[in-house]
Amino acid sequence: MKKILVIHGPNLNLLGEREPGVYGTDTFESINDEIVAHALGLGMHCEVYQSNHEGEIIDELHLARKKFDGVVLNAGAYTHYSYAIRDAIAAIKIPVVEVHLSNIHARDEFREKSVIAPVCVGQISGFGKYSYLMAVDALNYKWTEGEAVDKA
Repeated sequence: MKKILVIHGPNLNLLGEREPGVYGTDTFESINDEIVAHALGLGMHCEVYQSNHEGEIIDELHLARKKFDGVVLNAGAYTHYSYAIRDAIAAIKIPVVEVHLSNIHARDEFREKSVIAPVCVGQISGFGKYSYLMAVDALNYKWTEGEAVDKA
Protein backbone atom coordinates (compact mmCIF):
# COMPACT_ATOMS: atom_id res chain seq x y z
CA MET A 1 0.00 0.00 0.00
CA LYS A 2 1.42 3.38 -1.00
CA LYS A 3 1.66 5.93 1.78
CA ILE A 4 1.12 9.65 1.24
CA LEU A 5 1.45 12.68 3.45
CA VAL A 6 -0.65 15.81 3.02
CA ILE A 7 1.07 18.90 4.39
CA HIS A 8 -0.93 22.07 4.97
CA GLY A 9 1.01 25.28 5.50
CA PRO A 10 0.23 28.52 7.28
CA ASN A 11 -3.34 29.60 7.99
CA LEU A 12 -4.89 26.53 6.41
CA ASN A 13 -6.03 25.34 9.82
CA LEU A 14 -8.57 28.19 9.58
CA LEU A 15 -10.30 26.85 6.47
CA GLY A 16 -14.04 27.34 6.68
CA GLU A 17 -13.53 30.61 8.57
CA ARG A 18 -10.78 32.34 6.61
CA GLU A 19 -11.88 34.30 3.53
CA PRO A 20 -14.66 31.89 2.50
CA GLY A 21 -15.11 33.79 -0.77
CA VAL A 22 -11.58 32.73 -1.75
CA TYR A 23 -11.09 29.43 0.08
CA GLY A 24 -14.62 28.09 0.45
CA THR A 25 -16.71 27.18 3.46
CA ASP A 26 -15.58 23.59 3.98
CA THR A 27 -13.76 23.19 7.27
CA PHE A 28 -10.17 22.06 7.64
CA GLU A 29 -11.38 18.87 9.32
CA SER A 30 -13.98 18.03 6.68
CA ILE A 31 -11.49 18.56 3.85
CA ASN A 32 -8.96 16.30 5.57
CA ASP A 33 -11.62 13.63 6.07
CA GLU A 34 -12.40 13.73 2.34
CA ILE A 35 -8.72 13.53 1.38
CA VAL A 36 -8.07 10.53 3.64
CA ALA A 37 -11.21 8.74 2.41
CA HIS A 38 -10.33 9.45 -1.23
CA ALA A 39 -6.81 8.09 -0.77
CA LEU A 40 -8.13 5.00 0.99
CA GLY A 41 -10.51 4.44 -1.91
CA LEU A 42 -7.46 4.30 -4.19
CA GLY A 43 -5.73 1.85 -1.88
CA MET A 44 -3.42 4.40 -0.27
CA HIS A 45 -2.68 5.18 3.35
CA CYS A 46 -2.86 8.94 3.98
CA GLU A 47 -1.73 11.05 6.91
CA VAL A 48 -2.26 14.79 7.37
CA TYR A 49 0.00 17.41 8.93
CA GLN A 50 -0.42 21.17 9.37
CA SER A 51 1.97 23.84 10.59
CA ASN A 52 2.17 27.60 10.48
CA HIS A 53 5.97 27.41 10.83
CA GLU A 54 8.41 27.09 7.95
CA GLY A 55 11.00 25.06 9.85
CA GLU A 56 8.40 22.54 11.02
CA ILE A 57 7.23 22.03 7.43
CA ILE A 58 10.84 21.44 6.39
CA ASP A 59 11.32 18.95 9.23
CA GLU A 60 8.16 17.11 8.20
CA LEU A 61 9.35 16.93 4.57
CA HIS A 62 12.66 15.48 5.76
CA LEU A 63 10.85 12.84 7.83
CA ALA A 64 8.54 12.04 4.92
CA ARG A 65 11.41 10.76 2.78
CA LYS A 66 11.68 7.68 5.00
CA LYS A 67 8.01 7.11 5.84
CA PHE A 68 6.01 8.03 2.72
CA ASP A 69 5.97 7.39 -1.01
CA GLY A 70 4.73 10.88 -1.90
CA VAL A 71 3.58 14.22 -0.56
CA VAL A 72 0.72 16.60 -1.33
CA LEU A 73 1.84 20.06 -0.24
CA ASN A 74 -0.07 23.29 0.13
CA ALA A 75 2.72 25.55 1.35
CA GLY A 76 0.41 28.56 1.55
CA ALA A 77 2.29 31.85 1.36
CA TYR A 78 5.62 30.01 1.66
CA THR A 79 5.02 28.92 -1.94
CA HIS A 80 6.05 32.34 -3.14
CA TYR A 81 9.29 32.89 -1.27
CA SER A 82 10.56 29.90 0.72
CA TYR A 83 13.71 28.68 -0.94
CA ALA A 84 14.27 26.59 2.20
CA ILE A 85 11.10 24.58 1.52
CA ARG A 86 12.10 24.37 -2.14
CA ASP A 87 15.47 22.92 -1.18
CA ALA A 88 13.83 20.44 1.20
CA ILE A 89 11.54 19.19 -1.59
CA ALA A 90 14.52 18.79 -3.93
CA ALA A 91 16.44 16.90 -1.26
CA ILE A 92 13.87 14.27 -0.33
CA LYS A 93 13.61 12.59 -3.74
CA ILE A 94 9.99 11.47 -3.41
CA PRO A 95 7.26 13.02 -5.57
CA VAL A 96 5.64 16.17 -4.22
CA VAL A 97 2.51 17.66 -5.77
CA GLU A 98 2.00 21.38 -5.11
CA VAL A 99 -1.61 22.26 -4.31
CA HIS A 100 -3.59 25.48 -3.89
CA LEU A 101 -7.28 25.93 -3.23
CA SER A 102 -7.44 29.16 -5.23
CA ASN A 103 -6.00 29.87 -8.66
CA ILE A 104 -2.74 31.53 -7.65
CA HIS A 105 -2.26 32.78 -11.21
CA ALA A 106 -5.49 34.80 -11.08
CA ARG A 107 -4.85 36.56 -7.78
CA ASP A 108 -2.37 39.14 -6.51
CA GLU A 109 0.73 39.49 -8.66
CA PHE A 110 3.02 38.24 -5.87
CA ARG A 111 1.02 34.98 -5.70
CA GLU A 112 1.62 34.13 -9.36
CA LYS A 113 5.21 32.98 -8.79
CA SER A 114 5.86 29.65 -7.12
CA VAL A 115 9.46 29.03 -6.11
CA ILE A 116 8.63 25.40 -5.24
CA ALA A 117 7.01 24.48 -8.58
CA PRO A 118 10.28 23.60 -10.35
CA VAL A 119 11.05 20.84 -7.82
CA CYS A 120 7.51 19.42 -7.62
CA VAL A 121 6.15 16.80 -10.02
CA GLY A 122 3.19 19.07 -10.73
CA GLN A 123 0.97 21.89 -9.54
CA ILE A 124 -2.81 21.89 -9.11
CA SER A 125 -4.62 25.10 -8.22
CA GLY A 126 -7.99 26.72 -8.43
CA PHE A 127 -10.32 23.81 -7.71
CA GLY A 128 -10.93 24.40 -4.02
CA LYS A 129 -10.85 21.25 -1.92
CA TYR A 130 -10.87 19.20 -5.12
CA SER A 131 -7.32 20.39 -5.78
CA TYR A 132 -6.23 18.05 -2.97
CA LEU A 133 -8.23 15.12 -4.34
CA MET A 134 -6.79 15.72 -7.79
CA ALA A 135 -3.29 15.73 -6.28
CA VAL A 136 -3.95 12.33 -4.69
CA ASP A 137 -5.14 11.12 -8.11
CA ALA A 138 -1.98 12.57 -9.68
CA LEU A 139 0.27 10.61 -7.32
CA ASN A 140 -1.72 7.46 -8.03
CA TYR A 141 -1.33 8.12 -11.75
CA LYS A 142 2.39 8.70 -11.35
CA TRP A 143 2.77 5.32 -9.66
CA THR A 144 0.56 3.37 -12.07
CA GLU A 145 -0.22 4.61 -15.59
CA GLY A 146 2.40 7.37 -15.46
CA GLU A 147 5.24 4.88 -15.07
CA ALA A 148 4.11 3.06 -18.20
CA VAL A 149 3.96 6.36 -20.12
CA ASP A 150 7.41 7.38 -18.88
CA LYS A 151 8.88 4.13 -20.21
CA ALA A 152 7.17 4.32 -23.62
